[in-house]
Order: sequence, then C-alpha cells, then structure tokens
Amino acid sequence: MGVTLDLSRAASAAAPTRPNLSGLTRPQLAAALVEAGVVRPEKAKMRATQLWRWIHHYGLTDFDAMTDVAKETRAALAEAFTLTRPEVVERQVSRDGTRKWLIRMAPGIEVETVYIPDVGRSGALCVSSQVGCTLNCTFCHTGTQALVRNLTAAEIVAQVQVARDDLEEWPSPKEDRRLSNIVFMGMGEPLYNLPHVAAAIDIIADNEGIAISRRRITVSTSGVVPELGPLGDQTQAMLAISLHATNDELRNELVPLNRKYPLEQLMAGIRAYPGLSNARRVTFEYVMLKGVNDSPAEAKALLNLIKGIPAKINLIPFNPWPGSPYACSDWKTIEAFAAVLNRAGYASPIRTPRGRDILAACGQLKSESEKMRASERRRLDQAALASQAKDAPAA
Repeated sequence: MGVTLDLSRAASAAAPTRPNLSGLTRPQLAAALVEAGVVRPEKAKMRATQLWRWIHHYGLTDFDAMTDVAKETRAALAEAFTLTRPEVVERQVSRDGTRKWLIRMAPGIEVETVYIPDVGRSGALCVSSQVGCTLNCTFCHTGTQALVRNLTAAEIVAQVQVARDDLEEWPSPKEDRRLSNIVFMGMGEPLYNLPHVAAAIDIIADNEGIAISRRRITVSTSGVVPELGPLGDQTQAMLAISLHATNDELRNELVPLNRKYPLEQLMAGIRAYPGLSNARRVTFEYVMLKGVNDSPAEAKALLNLIKGIPAKINLIPFNPWPGSPYACSDWKTIEAFAAVLNRAGYASPIRTPRGRDILAACGQLKSESEKMRASERRRLDQAALASQAKDAPAA
C-alpha cells in the first residue's frame, strides 16, 4: 500500500480558491466544466478537448486568448477556474547550461526543479513529487529534510509548464524540442504519491498537449515494492531503481527503506515489472562512494544481483555536501567499476555531475536553498532584535 497524505484539514482551513484546470486529466476537466455549469453535459467532451489544446499545446494562462471559445464562455471559465502558474522564487543557470527553478506552490510549499540539457534525446527535466522526503538515505542531502506533504498532479505538471515557459517551448514542438525527457528524480519518493504522479504522467504524455512519450518518462524509486506493479500498469513509465548497494547489510545503511523491502523482494518486484523487456530496460542508479561500495568485488556482486534483468546501470559520482560522512570515489576507481559491467554486456554510463555550481546536482535539491533561507531569516531576526534593543528606553 502506498502512503497518501490527508490534506483535507489543511485545505478546509485555507481560503477557497478557483480550481486550476492545468492539473486536471481529460475526464476530470470535462467533469469540472459540467459541475461548474460552464457547459452542458453533452458538450463537455468537445469543450474539454478544445481547452486541452489551448492549455497543454499552446501553454496559455489566459482564457481570453482562447479565440475559438465564445466570449461569454471565456468569461464563465475565468470566473470559475484559473490557469495561473505558481511563483518562481528563484531562477539559476549553471555554467554548463543546467537551469534550476525554486517554485513556490503555496505558502511554505516550495520545490526545486532542474532542467539538464543534452540528456536523453535533447534535454531532461528532473521533477519533484513531494516537498521533503521520508526515506533518510544517508548519502542524500535532500533526504535530510522532513516530509511536508505530497505534491498534487497540478503541482507536478506546473513544474513542466514553468520549464517550458522559460525554454520558450510553446506551442508544443514535435521536432527539435529542447525538453524531451521527464525524470521523477527530484525531491521525494514518487511511489508514496502514486495517484498524483500517475495523473500527472497522463497529462504530460497526452499526444494533443505536452506530448512527451511515456517511454521518455522515467520514475525513480528507492524500492517501494508493492507499488511497482501499479506504477507499470497505471503509467507505462520507464522504471529506475535507486540501488547503491548489492547486499542487505550495506543497503540497510544507505537506503533505510531496504529494511522494509529487502533486496530479494525488490529484485522479484523488478523482474515482474509490467512491460519490462530489452526495449524497456530498468535503470539501476548506483552512487559511487569511496571505500564503501566501489570495489571490483562489488561490481561483480552487482552483476550477480541483476542477472537476467534487461537493464542499464547509471554510475553516479557522489556529490559531497557539508556534514556528509561520505566521499566520492576516485575517477579511476569509477572507470574500473564501469569496465567490469561493460565487459558483462551492460551499458554503464558514468553520469557527469551537472549544475554543481548552482546546487542542482543529484541529491542536492532544495536543501541548500532551504538552509540559505533559514540563515537569512536568522540574520533578519537578529537585526530586528538589535534594533529593538537600541530603541528600548534605558532602565
């Protein structure tokens, strides 16, 4: 069973807001139009198809710009709904072309989204599925944050829309697009938010909208075994496994979720993943930690663990962060590890760290910006206290 947070209490306390049509699936969009009294039931499917292209193919945020919709209908839509994007708090561009956006979905609800050029067919967007994380993987800086809540489908789709706004990719290009791949490798464990992740994938993959193929959408999990089958059945997305160790003792330390779903269960779940084949290989992510998991013996153990699974292995140089107990493996050690895998017939690219100068590399999302904002708040608080002390009357 997945974990879905109950947000009803928080929602009821907030002021009522107009639903954002950008985060609704096609059936949800048609139903919302009827429920709001904007269209009659017999015309809901047609009107939903019309709006869908304006929202997801052309990227519109203004109902008035929908020129083939009657003026009175546009006014009714604007009164009942919104297409507003979330606030981009900060935008950074790395020396290597990586872009990172800090996006505020609601007060206190912020996530980071990263666009990495020259990945996949042309460029990949790393999206978040939760604010914070529950997994506490010891090598991951992002995982040091407490979980705030799941993101909604609208908030996941909004990350794609914000990126395409900035990349100027509206209307949705079919060829020569800069954003060709989506990876759920940002903040959070996607399989603990599967209903919203699946709905977001339905929206992103729709051929009349953003139109990113499901085979170019990858969902990375640390191994929530019971949700692997539902993920494949509901999304047909490509699967990535955050593995990092070849035995339970070490993986229990690096990925504490392994204590609940040990390697034997995880590998059985992967072998049963719907649609797994040579054309739809699973990706194993393996962070290279100096003196921990990077020996030739570990490489051979990895081959034995994944034997018979159509797979590729991404070797990820560890991205250090303050207070981390780990160091990155030496480059020669990583190359030797890769050579063992290559000789066995597995593609094992070494992932070049991207966006390190803007803290956008794997495992660095949000936590550093959160720390900087906390530091700024302390500075302002201290300045306010100093000012109060200065203005206070003498005893």
